[in-house]
Amino acid sequence: MAEFKGFPEGKTHLVAVPAPFFSELLPHIDHLGELKLTLHFFWRLERMEGTFRFLRRGDLAQDTEWMRGMGENDAQAQTALDEALEKALQRGTLLRARLAPEDRNMDCYFLNSPKGRAALRAIESGQWRPLEGPATSLAPEPKPNNIFQFYEENIGPLTPLIAEALGEAEDTYSAQWVEDAIRIAAERGKPYWRYIEAILDRWGREGRYAGKEKPQDRRDSEEARRRYSEWDSSKS
Repeated sequence: MAEFKGFPEGKTHLVAVPAPFFSELLPHIDHLGELKLTLHFFWRLERMEGTFRFLRRGDLAQDTEWMRGMGENDAQAQTALDEALEKALQRGTLLRARLAPEDRNMDCYFLNSPKGRAALRAIESGQWRPLEGPATSLAPEPKPNNIFQFYEENIGPLTPLIAEALGEAEDTYSAQWVEDAIRIAAERGKPYWRYIEAILDRWGREGRYAGKEKPQDRRDSEEARRRYSEWDSSKS
């Protein structure tokens, strides 16, 4: 059994799951494969772009890491996938469009939502075909700003009090602001939480960019650090 290392500290990307899943679906799902497929479906669709979001059977079958959890070998995993898809179809969680009966991997599956039902009607009426329309692209998994790890890498070990202060600062300002303040403190050779806190406090009171637009690249971050360094020198 692969050991789970735990959820990372800091803010992470969340996946939207409709409330009826918990009240109307979950109490009745008694098949592990169906449950895993349904949750996986929510996660995959969340990361897609496009008006109509769907997954082909082939998309699911090619997800090596996920399929590894569906069976001890490829044959078992393929069988488990088909069972899970049929269960979800029978329950009404998913909708299927068969575009190429000779190739089941081309079957398109939609969530049974208003957009999913509209997509299926458009296919059945000949107004739209997934293979001819814009492809639904998979967006990269967002990388969370882990200010706790960043603090340890640049300043030193975390204490419970500093971890709490970092979390409050992230909520008050932003993870990016906290990260930039930590970077300034490290570069100035002042690896102290009070120094980082003073940077954030000044940015919060006086405005970080003094009329400039929000930085779009590293050059603006360098300018912010230069301005703070000048202010800090004037206080010495």
